Amino acid sequence: MADALKTLLDECVDRFNRPSFIPDDPISIPRRFSRLQDIEIIGFWTAMLAWGQRPVILKSAEELLRLMEGQPYEFVLHHREEDRARFQHFKHRTFQYTDTLYFLEFLQRFYRENESLESAFTRHLPGDAAHTGPALSGFHRFFFSLPDAPARTVKHVATPDRGSTCKRLNMFLRWMVRSDDRGVDIGRWAAISPAQLLMPLDVHVDRVARRLGLITRKQSDWLAVVELTENLKRFDPEDPVKYDFALFGLGVLEKSKSVISGQYRLTTDH
Repeated sequence: MADALKTLLDECVDRFNRPSFIPDDPISIPRRFSRLQDIEIIGFWTAMLAWGQRPVILKSAEELLRLMEGQPYEFVLHHREEDRARFQHFKHRTFQYTDTLYFLEFLQRFYRENESLESAFTRHLPGDAAHTGPALSGFHRFFFSLPDAPARTVKHVATPDRGSTCKRLNMFLRWMVRSDDRGVDIGRWAAISPAQLLMPLDVHVDRVARRLGLITRKQSDWLAVVELTENLKRFDPEDPVKYDFALFGLGVLEKSKSVISGQYRLTTDH
C-alpha cells in the first residue's frame, strides 16, 4: 500500500512542481530577483503575509514592492526613518502599520551587520539537528529581540515553542533551501539540508494528508507537522518536502476526492 501511495505522490509532484506553478503562487514575487538579499527580504515578507487567498497575497506583496521602489535590499539598507511614513496605509488582514515598522527596523539593523538572512536561522541550528525546529524557535527569539518589539507583531512570525505549525516559515525555508531541475524553489541557501526541512502545513495539505493517513494526530499543530514530515521521509528521506507540491496541489485543485481512496492509506507495517 505504501508503494501505491508513493507512486501517487511522485506523480503529483511531477505534475505540480513545474514552472507553470509559479505565476499564481507567492513564490513568484521573490522569483523576480537575482540578488540574494532582494530574494530574502521580499521572500520572507511575502511568506509572512501568506495567509488568505493567493490573489490577495500577491496584491499585498506587489504593494510592498512598490513602496520599496522595486528594490527591497536597497530600500531596507538605506531608507531613513521618515521614509517609513509611506507604509502608513499598507495593510494585509491583521498585518498593520505597527507591524510594518518593526519589520523594517529589524531588517535594516540586521542587514547593516549581516550578509544573509540565512545566518539568522542557522546560528540556532545544531549541526546534528534532525530538522529545522530549533532554527525556527531561535529565529523567533532573535527576530523579536529588539527592545521596542511590539507585542502585537509577535503573532505574525510563528514559533514551534507555542505549538504552531509554522506553515509560513516552513514555506519560506522550502523556497530558500530546496533546489532541483524543475525551476520552482529558489535554492540559494546551502547551510540547511533539504532533509532537515519540515512540511508547510496549511488547510489544503492537512486535509489531503489526513485522507491519505499521513497524519493521525487529532490536532493540526507542530507535532502534526513533524509526524507528516517523518511519514513523507519514508518515500524520500533526503527531500521529503518536495511532496508539498503534491499535497498542496491536490488540495487546492480539489482533485483529492477522485484520486484518493483507502488503497493509498499509509500503513505502519514494514
